[in-house]
Amino acid sequence: MPDVNPTTTRERLLRLLKTRGPATAPRLAASLSVTPVAVRQHLALLADEGLVTSEAPPARGSVGRPARSWRLTSQGHALFPEGYADLALDLIETLESSLGPSALETFLAHRLEKQVERYRARLPRASTPLPERVRALARLRTEEGYLARSRKERDGSVRLFEDHCPVCAAAEVCQGLCTNEQRLFERVLGPRVRVEREQHLFSGDRHCVWRFRNA
Repeated sequence: MPDVNPTTTRERLLRLLKTRGPATAPRLAASLSVTPVAVRQHLALLADEGLVTSEAPPARGSVGRPARSWRLTSQGHALFPEGYADLALDLIETLESSLGPSALETFLAHRLEKQVERYRARLPRASTPLPERVRALARLRTEEGYLARSRKERDGSVRLFEDHCPVCAAAEVCQGLCTNEQRLFERVLGPRVRVEREQHLFSGDRHCVWRFRNA
């Protein structure tokens, strides 16, 4: 099986562990089309840097040594962009403490309007099939650091998975950022699309999941 250069393999390994969660070396190797030996070498280097860690699954009486499962450490998660977290936190706290809650609400409303304008300029028109519109939405969200992907379901609905939140730290102190996400999707997709959040990072889920249905 062809290998790729270490830098590319490193980046792809980190991204896979971020988007798909814990995985064994053979599973990662299959996803990257490289040998398990090559993947283990890269994982060992990443572990030395404190970016990944592994653990053995509980014994189930099977013959042989069970494959270890690898996952990102907190240091590994920190490699992914957090949207200038410290600056955002300082700005939000200063805005609210200096000018009061109404100033923060004004800021959030202004931010939402700017997002709506930007998204509408990039997304397909309302007559475009919903799966195509959500795919375009996923590409736009990925550009903003959300590591988003879409999937059409058998019932005709479309799910949007976001494996990373670039404003996570700021959203912890300003829940309006999360609330506005639903408003954003509702406005850019239009009244004929129902928007539902099914999973949420702040609720302990591994990613945020949205479901879109034609009304």
